[in-house]
Amino acid sequence: MSLNLSKIPSKEIMPGYHGRLVHTENMSLAFWEVDEGAEVPEHSHMNEQVMHVIEGRFEFTLNGDTQVYHPGDIVIIAPYKKHSGRALTPCKLMDAFSPVREEYK
Repeated sequence: MSLNLSKIPSKEIMPGYHGRLVHTENMSLAFWEVDEGAEVPEHSHMNEQVMHVIEGRFEFTLNGDTQVYHPGDIVIIAPYKKHSGRALTPCKLMDAFSPVREEYK
């Protein structure tokens, strides 16, 4: 199977988070365009997550530790770890989730 990201429709999953979503048998990929100031409230989930900052500056809190991430930075989020984030500028992010993030289907 092959896909072209530009042909995948974008969905606004939460205010300011516009994602192009790809689901495989065992994982989900989310390619986000995030509006400046958009926030994701603190939460946790059963999925292991890897976040990659492609463009912009993204403030991210993992287990109470807040840092600002820049293009090229990668954050690994273990299952059930509390985390939140906020776009300090317009951002492009890529998240990988395993297993599949069912609520994003």
